[in-house]
Amino acid sequence: MTNKPFELETNTVWSFKDRGKWATHDGKYRGNFSPFVAKNIILRYSKENDIVLDQFCGGGTTVVECKLNNRNSIGVDINPSAVELTRLKLNFHCENPPNIHVELGDATNLDLCDSQVDLICTHPPYADIIKYSSGIVGDLSQLSIKPFLEKMEKVASECYRVLKKDKFCVVVMGDTRQKGMVQPLGFEVMQRFVSKGFRLKEIIIKEQHNCKATGFWKTNSEKYNFLLLAHEYIFVFKK
Repeated sequence: MTNKPFELETNTVWSFKDRGKWATHDGKYRGNFSPFVAKNIILRYSKENDIVLDQFCGGGTTVVECKLNNRNSIGVDINPSAVELTRLKLNFHCENPPNIHVELGDATNLDLCDSQVDLICTHPPYADIIKYSSGIVGDLSQLSIKPFLEKMEKVASECYRVLKKDKFCVVVMGDTRQKGMVQPLGFEVMQRFVSKGFRLKEIIIKEQHNCKATGFWKTNSEKYNFLLLAHEYIFVFKK
């Protein structure tokens, strides 16, 4: 991070050309989100000593930012490799570190009490675009769109159960394309959360900067006449 003071985003389009490599952030975990996103969410929708949950902790972006910003945190992932990596990412010095627990678990069946957490900040897989494991039962990254959405409905129910009233649940989700046609995975997931009782506070468009039309993708986008998907959604829900 530069030495400039951090400023919160103030509109609904976010774009971070600088990937963000402070602390132990490195961007090496496939599909992980920018720490600028996590930091904006954590600072805007929680306060110090709150409990922040990321039930798809992956490469540990959310929990690292929680440690840096004095938020207690619970990181969960169904993949043991992700849990191990997240624990390694937390291995840095911090004055008066908050309480952080990283554990193996299933986002559709969390081992947490009702109304336990103050903020959910999570970045699930986008169906089977990137497969994060092989043979792990319950890994949503192994699923095609229909069964993925069925599981995300259960994830939404668990989010609603464990979140405190009037607190926020933030979900980063993108779309996909099949046989040349866009599949609006983001809005499908959004509707699952709304159906479980969440109110939609914000829809933020996040620009992606790794979608250059070069090589394989340039050739195919021209050959089959499609545009590269270069955005994701950040849905901010309120219980």
